[in-house]
Amino acid sequence: MTGASWALQQAMFAKLTNDSALLALLGGAHVWDDVPVRAAFPYVTFAAGGERDWSTGSEMGSEHVVTLRVWSRSGGRKETLAIIDALRACLHGAALDLSEHRLINLRHESSDVRRDADGETYQGIVRLRAVTEPEA
Repeated sequence: MTGASWALQQAMFAKLTNDSALLALLGGAHVWDDVPVRAAFPYVTFAAGGERDWSTGSEMGSEHVVTLRVWSRSGGRKETLAIIDALRACLHGAALDLSEHRLINLRHESSDVRRDADGETYQGIVRLRAVTEPEA
């Protein structure tokens, strides 16, 4: 059986890389788990995540925290905030098909924007929460 975290990431990746509004902001399907060398800005990465037991007395389940990072060098927060808004619009409440699992819900929890120490790179941090259960 495929792990629920990996199935969730695959489904989110498919949704993000097929969202025309997000792709327009990124200038293409610039969504990665492992960023290519010399990747052009802006782009989105899968970052830290976690999974914990969310089972009931009769049903198995998992709660997932997924963090996406937005990377921009456009000179200010505007581009980063626009990409965050597109991520939220694409994923919050989305009905995703997961391999061997069922997505119960997917919710945007929080977003932050900060300037990196290099003074030119802005980083957006988007945290999402999902609940999954294995298919019967």
